[in-house]
Amino acid sequence: MQTPQNFDSLITLILVLTPLFIGFALPLNKSLIRFSEKMLGYLVYIILTLIGIELSQVNGLGSQVNDIILYVGVLSVLTIGFGLAGLMIFDRLKPWAPTAKKTTVKHKVSIRGSLIQVFCVAFGFLIGSILPLTMMPPSNTMTGLLMLLILLVGIGLKGSGITLKEVLLNKRGMQTSIIFTVCVLMGGIVFWLLFDEVSLTQSLALASGFGWYSLSAIVMTDAYGAVWGSIALFNDLVREFFALLFIPIFMRKYPSASVGLGGATSLDFTLPVIQQSGGLGMVPLAISFGFIINIVAPVLMVVFASFG
Repeated sequence: MQTPQNFDSLITLILVLTPLFIGFALPLNKSLIRFSEKMLGYLVYIILTLIGIELSQVNGLGSQVNDIILYVGVLSVLTIGFGLAGLMIFDRLKPWAPTAKKTTVKHKVSIRGSLIQVFCVAFGFLIGSILPLTMMPPSNTMTGLLMLLILLVGIGLKGSGITLKEVLLNKRGMQTSIIFTVCVLMGGIVFWLLFDEVSLTQSLALASGFGWYSLSAIVMTDAYGAVWGSIALFNDLVREFFALLFIPIFMRKYPSASVGLGGATSLDFTLPVIQQSGGLGMVPLAISFGFIINIVAPVLMVVFASFG
């Protein structure tokens, strides 16, 4: 196991969250707030296109495509399904609704819009397949865009009157992250029961990606080889695509479940969709939940993978 890579992932998380504090520190400006809210929606398209470009660079998938499809399909259904079911029950037992002010920009959110986001990934994949390696985006491009995304969120949060304490010490976020983690790991246990060739710790490690596809692909490749690294990658990408499509549908009645659909991506990639479909008041829950999951995911993956 290459622990420096996991350490670098945690450092990246800190770098991504730093702009949130900067956004809160900036002086209020109505024009700046309106601009940040508009840009937030467009920025996600750029990020998703870069995801597609990175996906096009994955090698060694052709020889075991059928096995990969089977494992990814079953693992995705179990991890997404168990997490969604657990949080839907939580929303029913303890209803909750955001109390923040409305944004100044009205967003139109629909399945059509989410499909456009998925199309961006496919478009990025096409670009990545054509471009020579010398013309690929720099390795730190994604981190830079994520920092810009969180900066825009911080500006919007301050403009809405939401405090930093509500973002980082969100009780609902803590409860949602605990229920999500337990339920998704239960899905991993069922995956182990279905496939004799997969160990329990390997199944739990795969389930612990929580949507953080870049990290899970690295950890699983190091621990179990390129095929399982690819399975982890696609499993977490399926969660991301599913979240983009269904967050708007579940948001009205199941806000916690909607945030949980994104897993670790609720802190970044799916954050604009959460904001657009649930309002700015959903952002503290999403960031609190996403922050916790981004800390828990690498720890669980490394611990479970270390047992073989």
